Amino acid sequence: MTTDAVLQPGVTAGDQGHRLAGRLGPTAIVFMVVAAAAPLTVVAGTFPIGIAAGNGAAYPASYIVCTAVLLLFAVGFTAMARHIRGAGAFYTYIAHGFGRHVGLGAAFLALLSYTAVQGGVYGYIGAALDGIVTSHGGPAVPWYLYALAMLAVVGTLGYRHIELSGKVLGVLLVCEVGIVLVINLAVVGRGGAEGLSTAVLHPANFFTGAPGIALIFALAGYIGFEATAVFRDEARDPARTIPRATYVALLLIGGFYTFSSWAMVSAWGDEGAVLKSAEDPEGILPETAVRYVGAVTGDLVQIFLITSLFAALLSFHNVLARYIFSLGNTRALPRRCGRSHARHSSPHIASVVQTVSALVLILAAVVTHLDPVTQVFAWFVGTASVGIVVLMTITSAAVVVYFRRHRVDPRPWHTLVAPTLGFLGLAALSVLTAANLPLLVGGSATLAGVIGVLLVGTFLGGIALAVLRPHAAHHDIDENPEITKEKITR
Repeated sequence: MTTDAVLQPGVTAGDQGHRLAGRLGPTAIVFMVVAAAAPLTVVAGTFPIGIAAGNGAAYPASYIVCTAVLLLFAVGFTAMARHIRGAGAFYTYIAHGFGRHVGLGAAFLALLSYTAVQGGVYGYIGAALDGIVTSHGGPAVPWYLYALAMLAVVGTLGYRHIELSGKVLGVLLVCEVGIVLVINLAVVGRGGAEGLSTAVLHPANFFTGAPGIALIFALAGYIGFEATAVFRDEARDPARTIPRATYVALLLIGGFYTFSSWAMVSAWGDEGAVLKSAEDPEGILPETAVRYVGAVTGDLVQIFLITSLFAALLSFHNVLARYIFSLGNTRALPRRCGRSHARHSSPHIASVVQTVSALVLILAAVVTHLDPVTQVFAWFVGTASVGIVVLMTITSAAVVVYFRRHRVDPRPWHTLVAPTLGFLGLAALSVLTAANLPLLVGGSATLAGVIGVLLVGTFLGGIALAVLRPHAAHHDIDENPEITKEKITR
């Protein structure tokens, strides 16, 4: 069976300049995904907002709900990974389900969303570096100079072989997760402020306050989890590596966030955690570290927050470079973007393009005098949150359509039941995210409207490109090149 609705590189045996290569195993890919989630950044920045503005002491349950929904989504997502080659992930799968036009729309929506979140993190890391330097007696330096320095380092690592980035992310991830686990265990060991919280054990508590807002901020912590399929071409054994990495990453992220948010609530008490999160959202994690572990740990939290942000930047850079690489190979972007480096086997031109796009965002923020945290970070990440949740929702529907149309996998749970349940859950989260977009961008309904128009316009722009360029993202392939029905049933 063939299709003309594929966003996927047409690589022949003699065209190795358009291939990526690597020997990444599940562990390395998990590091990429979890690093993009920026665990310490979520603990320090998102937990307080979710607790204060969401459903209070029951906020940890939001991560349980999000993990359950995303695990259902992952069932169909990984089933598609067995059949669909290429590093496009969401947009490649959407193209196979709904056709080339919708697929290209999704591709450009993905580019916008991930570019936005990376731009937001550059703002945050610039401000955070300035803050830690000045707090220790150093000179005050404009945030964008730190951001530009980080851009240079990320661009250099992204240009080289993916395994170098994997090693760097592995070290940084161990540090940031390790410091949070030390704090969590100290809170549990000392029994918290008023005993360990039991609010999460009572389902009725989840619906107190604003559970919709809690879910939105919880879901933002999973941004980047599609990276498992994005690194498909560089995986050691894609048919096995991608599913394993996807499930492990989701379970680790969900388990870590649930445990850590519960520990934070326990550290201050059910009511005390809400009050502290509202009064001092930026200081609650360092103060928790100092109270339960010691002053040195509070300093380490600030340092590892920087490394957490850097790890997220590097991971998003790698994801974006591979999106651009895939689009270059399908002629949706200039063909040069789809070339790989002769020695590093990396998408080096796509990496440079991504570095330049990030530079443009930083310079635009400087020229317009945007605050690096309350505007650059908040606005850009809010934009990305809506775009990515919508992409995941469309992907779930595309999985069902693809497997109904092409009977290449006889497993109903993987091809119909789980993807449908995941679609329903993600559709509900999409509505919640879109409805609360003004909250994500500082309460401005006008700005939320502009962002909504930008997201829809980008998606429609991709469709228009497919109409105007009939050869873009158009390639006939065997949809089932790697696995047979017999292998599926085993």
